[in-house]
Amino acid sequence: MKKKVFVSGCYDLLHSGHVEFFRQAAEYGDLYVGIGSDKTIEGYKHHKTIYSEQERLFMVKSIRYVKDAFINAGSGIMDFVPTVEALKPDILVVNSDGGNEDKRKFCEEHGIEYVVLERVPQKGLKARSSTDLKKTESQIPTRLDLAGTWIDQPYVSCYAPGWAITISLEPTFEIRERCGLSTSTRNMIKKIWPYQLPNMDPETLAKLVFCFENDPERSDGIISGAQDSIGICIPGLCRHYYDNSFWPKKIETCNDEGILSWLENHLIMIPMEPRKYGCSVVEGKDITEPKVKALAKAAYDCWQAIMAKDLQAFAKAYKASFEAQVAMFPGMVKPSESLECRVESLEEVQGSRVQEVQGFKGSRVQEFKGSRVQEYIDKWSAVPGVLAWKMPGAGGGGYLACVVEDAPVFVAAHPEAIRLTIRRAGF
Repeated sequence: MKKKVFVSGCYDLLHSGHVEFFRQAAEYGDLYVGIGSDKTIEGYKHHKTIYSEQERLFMVKSIRYVKDAFINAGSGIMDFVPTVEALKPDILVVNSDGGNEDKRKFCEEHGIEYVVLERVPQKGLKARSSTDLKKTESQIPTRLDLAGTWIDQPYVSCYAPGWAITISLEPTFEIRERCGLSTSTRNMIKKIWPYQLPNMDPETLAKLVFCFENDPERSDGIISGAQDSIGICIPGLCRHYYDNSFWPKKIETCNDEGILSWLENHLIMIPMEPRKYGCSVVEGKDITEPKVKALAKAAYDCWQAIMAKDLQAFAKAYKASFEAQVAMFPGMVKPSESLECRVESLEEVQGSRVQEVQGFKGSRVQEFKGSRVQEYIDKWSAVPGVLAWKMPGAGGGGYLACVVEDAPVFVAAHPEAIRLTIRRAGF
């Protein structure tokens, strides 16, 4: 009678390395595979799976070396324990980089042989790992501005100094262009480092990115706010203080796991239409000292509420910050409805409500239809569990970033909602 052999993993990016591992493990007997559930992976790795647990189960079961496979009922790195206790295998096999002392002790306590295999590719094939595969896609973070946006522009902070608050986000979802998540800065970074940020002091890195993006020869004369480069490059939660300058006078960070996890459990994003090509959110701006002071106070209150993990105070300050932004820049919610702009190709206006396009490159486009931002705000602000809302970046479209009572519960009830993963220091 063949021995029962057990292996366990996520197998979210199934590749030849996994198949070769299964082949080698099956040489010890009948192979059974435990698969991490969607819930376990999201909780342990802080991101949603690429393939659902049922898809992963189907794929693993279809491999000829596998006798049977199951979704593990446990959680965390030892999520396979209930499966092992039910299956009662003779041998547990792990890769050399997937073993640990806890697994070895567990096997010893349960009378299970513990086998460690080196990661060796099938002859003629390249060595594969899920981590390496992920690096073939850009892992450059993005950022979400929580409060104080626009204070990083001297024409705003000259009225009153104040903080901007940002969080650096892992790219666990599709980061769309023109949607308020600093894609212009992110794209500039990718020109130098296409796949991941270099391992260096985050604040120095942020300043390098800021200077690179704001080339003195830049023809449009626009200086991108420093909160974009800081929010992307500095991990965790960050606040930066501006006083009539482009670069902040001081920067403070928070990488406390309790606070970051708390934020992840109370923030979600709802996709909206991208900001239309050529629309202006600064047209009609009305910047005054009282309005800037209101923005600065809201950002200060927002930070204090987060540090105290006071959800109601956080929601109140978060909403007050957005209201202060809109008071100065009403175009964030109602961008100009009739604009003329130069475009370089028809692709730039695909999906926009355009009345007329004359010719191709260099043609003029006239837009007459307004943004649907207010429709999204009206809809989602009335949904139970939503406590506050804002738009990332300059607004005009993109996403609605909401404070909610319980992010996991909200996303389960509203599949279009996106959970966020804050980038931790050291990653």
